[in-house]
Amino acid sequence: MAKRRFGVENTENPANEAEELLVDKIEATKGSTDWFEENQKTIVGVLLGLAVLVVLFFAYQNLIRKPKMAQAAAIMNQAQYQFERDSFSAALTSPGGGHPGFLSIISDYSGTPAGNLANYYAGVSYLHLGDFNKAVEYLKDFSARGEAMPIMKNGTLGDAYSELGDFDQAISYYKSASNSDNEFLTSQYLKKLGMAYEKQQKFGEALKTFEKIKTQYPTSAAGAEVDKLIGRVSAVAGK
Repeated sequence: MAKRRFGVENTENPANEAEELLVDKIEATKGSTDWFEENQKTIVGVLLGLAVLVVLFFAYQNLIRKPKMAQAAAIMNQAQYQFERDSFSAALTSPGGGHPGFLSIISDYSGTPAGNLANYYAGVSYLHLGDFNKAVEYLKDFSARGEAMPIMKNGTLGDAYSELGDFDQAISYYKSASNSDNEFLTSQYLKKLGMAYEKQQKFGEALKTFEKIKTQYPTSAAGAEVDKLIGRVSAVAGK
């Protein structure tokens, strides 16, 4: 833009001042037009790139991800059937009928809800098979959502660490699992938490935990045997 020098504001000739302002506007508009013309290819390229990305995203969602999710959910039935029969080894690798086991589903359908859920099934299967480190590995890979699944994930991790003899970790996960208001699950993991405290000879903490079951969940399955647990811990604690 050309620069004009003014000594003082021109108040005696409004017509000249208006003309100068108009020239400024024209020059500013011309500058913007010149910049757009110089960068037109870049701007168009960026816009086209964004449009391609949007198209690819929707194509992936509708042509790849959704069909893959539906397929994964359908083929997991046989592995779940073997799991419910306590055939954990078969459920992991060879459920029969040409269907994939949980390990194949995890590998081939990662990023789908079925692939994620297969991590939980695999973790529980390894827990029953006595491979507790593998149980921890797959349970940690499971992304738990909803009300019950986070409780079950943390509680099962507590079980795995308890089997490994790592009671500090077991207590940590049992605490997380029992920090809820699900009468059945919470009371069960409170019981396991108290028993883990017993393993560490923290009898005062164990007693508090068992008393919480008696107070808050007296009608639960854990509540039915909590008096025996309280009596056992109280005797050791000297009460």
